[in-house]
Amino acid sequence: MQIEHVKFCIATLIARISRRVVDIRALSPVAGGSIPAFMATLADGGRFFVKVGTPEQRGRLQAEARGLEALRATQSVRVPQTWLVGGEVHYYFLLLEYLDLQAGDSGAHARLGRKLADLHRHTAPAYGFERDNFIGATPQSNTQMDNWPAFWREQRLLPQLRLAQAEASARPWIDRGMLLAEKVDSFFDGYRPQPSLLHGDLWPGNAGYLKDGTPVVYDPAVYYGDREAEVAMTEMFGGLPPAFHTAYYEAWPLDPGYATRRGLYQLYHLLNHHHLFGESYAQQVHAQIDSLLAAVN
Repeated sequence: MQIEHVKFCIATLIARISRRVVDIRALSPVAGGSIPAFMATLADGGRFFVKVGTPEQRGRLQAEARGLEALRATQSVRVPQTWLVGGEVHYYFLLLEYLDLQAGDSGAHARLGRKLADLHRHTAPAYGFERDNFIGATPQSNTQMDNWPAFWREQRLLPQLRLAQAEASARPWIDRGMLLAEKVDSFFDGYRPQPSLLHGDLWPGNAGYLKDGTPVVYDPAVYYGDREAEVAMTEMFGGLPPAFHTAYYEAWPLDPGYATRRGLYQLYHLLNHHHLFGESYAQQVHAQIDSLLAAVN
């Protein structure tokens, strides 16, 4: 990636929109994510956050921008403002408001829990979303359906299991995974969740806090679904702190059946990590599938 050319392209795009000359003094790399990201510093001291993708990644960046827009429209949890989505021959850009984020204290974590419950009270007539998007770098289908167990089977588990069929590390468990997909309805006897708006990829790496403790979320994979699926992910990959969970449960308690369904929801993300990061997740996926099958047999 030619940094000077990237700076020129960004400045040109901003100038077209703002109709003013823009001088980008520096692009500082920001760690994390599969699409390169930078903090851009302007000559006047202004800063913004920019993701620099290839033209082939434009769909991912457009989907992220649409997800942020959907979250922002609820006026619940804070998200970065989107300034620009566009590109040219060599690069495609997502320019966002730069927010100076930091680790939060227990009070900030509790605020995130309450804000997430507020977000989940925004509902739709069907499960899914108006467009497909991505979970990490993996395409995520959001075809709208009015049956939640069918949605989870057809739009979440089966696409991941089909990806896994091509991997040698999945051979010990792929048939049992397919069997589990057939039994998804068994986890939802007497339980029909409302289609809540979900961030969709809410793990600790996709949340932060402003200096005043305001929670901020980003990198969404939004859709309307069971809020339990969101809460289940907040317990993965290090998990959000106890203060978050306590505040969420106080704001909106979960159904007792969550204790069993949690593993079903977490399996989706374990399968995706198996697809993205390889066989190191195979044993964990295998154990999760066996545990879930035991719960419904």
